[in-house]
Amino acid sequence: MNNLGSEAEQAAAIFLQQKGLKLLTSNYHCRYGEIDLIMRDGKTLVFVEVRLRSNHAFGGAGMSITGPKQQKIIRTAEHYLQQHGNAPCRFDAILMTKADANNIEWITNAFDAS
Repeated sequence: MNNLGSEAEQAAAIFLQQKGLKLLTSNYHCRYGEIDLIMRDGKTLVFVEVRLRSNHAFGGAGMSITGPKQQKIIRTAEHYLQQHGNAPCRFDAILMTKADANNIEWITNAFDAS
């Protein structure tokens, strides 16, 4: 991952921790894909996709979380749950135009597994 991507993920983790979420792991990998941040919000596991897009020519950060990308995240989350136990969960997105906390848009329940 490039440095800007790492900076964006760090800024997102700090932002979400300031909102009361607890960081469990970052950059969780398995054969299905990767999840940027896995956090806990009360009893709920939160799988967070962090997207940094400074150029809106291709639709911006939100548009980059396509259906196939969502499916990879969902399969990776299912793998995590198999390894760590089932829990209520949701999929959030952090959208950024710059890698700093002043440029964060947090979308809870950005998509679901159904």
